Amino acid sequence: MVKKNNIRRGFFPYLLLIIIGFIVIMALNFFNQKINVLTYNEFEELLRSEEIETITIVPRDRAKVYEVTGRLFEYEENETFFSRVPFSEQVMTRILNAREEYGFELNTESDPESSTFLLFLLNVLPILLLVGGVFYIFARQMSGNTRSLDFGKSKAKLHEDSDKTTFEKVAGLTEEKEEVAELIDFLKNPKKFQSLGARIPKGVLLVGPPGTGKTLLAKAVAGEANVPFYYISGSDFVELFVGIGASRVRDMFKQAKHNAPCLIFIDEIDAVGRQRGTGLGGGHDEREQTLNQLLTEMDGFGVNEGIIIIAATNRPDVLDPALLRPGRFDRQVTVNLPDIKGREEILEVHAKNKIFSPSVKFSNIAKRTVGFSGADLENLLNEAALLAVRLNKKQITMSEIDEATDRVLMGPAKKSKKYTEKEKSLVAHHEAGHVVLGLKLDDAHDVQKVTIIPRSYAGGYAMMVPKEEKYTQTKKELTERIIGLLGGRVAEEIIFNEITTGAHNDFGKATKIARSMVTEYGMSDLGPIQLEDREEGVFLGRDYNKSRNFSNEVAHEIDEQIRKIISDCYNKAQKIIKENVDLLKLIAETLIEHETLTKEQIDYLVEHGYMPKEETEVESKEVKVNKTTAKEKKKNSN
Repeated sequence: MVKKNNIRRGFFPYLLLIIIGFIVIMALNFFNQKINVLTYNEFEELLRSEEIETITIVPRDRAKVYEVTGRLFEYEENETFFSRVPFSEQVMTRILNAREEYGFELNTESDPESSTFLLFLLNVLPILLLVGGVFYIFARQMSGNTRSLDFGKSKAKLHEDSDKTTFEKVAGLTEEKEEVAELIDFLKNPKKFQSLGARIPKGVLLVGPPGTGKTLLAKAVAGEANVPFYYISGSDFVELFVGIGASRVRDMFKQAKHNAPCLIFIDEIDAVGRQRGTGLGGGHDEREQTLNQLLTEMDGFGVNEGIIIIAATNRPDVLDPALLRPGRFDRQVTVNLPDIKGREEILEVHAKNKIFSPSVKFSNIAKRTVGFSGADLENLLNEAALLAVRLNKKQITMSEIDEATDRVLMGPAKKSKKYTEKEKSLVAHHEAGHVVLGLKLDDAHDVQKVTIIPRSYAGGYAMMVPKEEKYTQTKKELTERIIGLLGGRVAEEIIFNEITTGAHNDFGKATKIARSMVTEYGMSDLGPIQLEDREEGVFLGRDYNKSRNFSNEVAHEIDEQIRKIISDCYNKAQKIIKENVDLLKLIAETLIEHETLTKEQIDYLVEHGYMPKEETEVESKEVKVNKTTAKEKKKNSN
């Protein structure tokens, strides 16, 4: 239906343009014609002369006249004469006699009014066009009213079977898939649960950071169960007019009951499920009425009717408590960021339609992408593929993947920006300071890559990731992480005896860790006490405010403890770097020469004191391969 309407909309403008062009051409021809209107006496005089070239006679039966048009020899190309003469035999006789005498061309045409088709065009067609135009206007008005009546219809979209998603396409969510597996069994065979009196959750709430695969997991549940999958966003319920959202909720559940068993997925449910009665975001009667209707509908259908609602949000802290009670969203499934094993599985899924070099190891990429979500990893491989195409390569190599990682984290390289020699040396020693501390401290973050190529607002950066991914961290690990962050400033001070603004981001991270150690983790002389409590959701990723449960004197002590932690870490960083100045200079000089170093190159540099000769190694390998192939050819020839 939509395609037909599009064809009509595309055809009518061209048709209208053709009609207008035709009318313009006819009008131009009409206005270019010069018609001399003659009286009957003037026409009689012409018949007695030799000036006439052609004459055309059209009888008009109703008016009892002949309409005579013609040309004279002296006329221009666009000039004619016109005259009306009496409808009589004498007139026709005089015209015929004049033609025999002077030999001009004589033509006759039938009366146009005697044509039935022409009568229809002139008399009936205008009336039909008028009636049709009025009918079209009324039809447009009625269709507009019909669409306004559909305003309260649900906007939930039904995904077709061609778009089916299964668990094979969902990687890195092993525990989450196990958590929702029984929903698939229920949708396939509800009687199995009813026989034992088991109550399947009406609603499942997927909670987690953006891009972790919440929507994909819900699609996979519907795909595995082979049931209809309705998708709607929380913002689709809320409209300007009060009551529209509630009407859409009723219509959505009505459709679901007709198509049970089925699955309804509500994305970003916090848009409509925000807690009622709070001042956050202001009052909104339409949103609260929509939420009330959603709560009522979830109570309205039976436990085992075959309808399961899956909702997703990254703001569970703002949801209304009534939405989370048993009988509505009975179960919460936390979809976390993938670990190293999950990241490797996700990379393998998204790499299926891409061509990679044999040197690319997804396990190494997974180590370097700590904190990446599934969407980030997909974007990473896509950026690498785009870079390979741009360079006219037939395979995606690690160089494209490294560059894509830097682009995702820091933006494109600013190759046009040129360092001065002093500034380049400063940045190189700053980044080398992070590398040295990462190598010498057991629990500091590893430097997977270091570069002095400027990106975004940074003159260079070191990609620091944990040596092992853990759920908990010790005081020693946090302290050594702070020491690693302070390595850049310490290196600047020791080598150049001056400090720059390049460490401001490092200081921000170090201070945040130190404050958490004092106020949240109880890792200071103040004792095991929690002085600050974050009130925002753990998945929000931002720190709106913290509840302050201490006096001004305690606040001063907190500042002293934070300063003490930072000072102790700074002194330890100074001691380590002074003991390894030669290593610091070696890494910095190599950075100045090569600009970028990977972890493998850093390890080789530390062990051998120079960079690996990759080209020589490749050449020797090619020589060995050529020798072996030559030997095989000789054997085959023998």
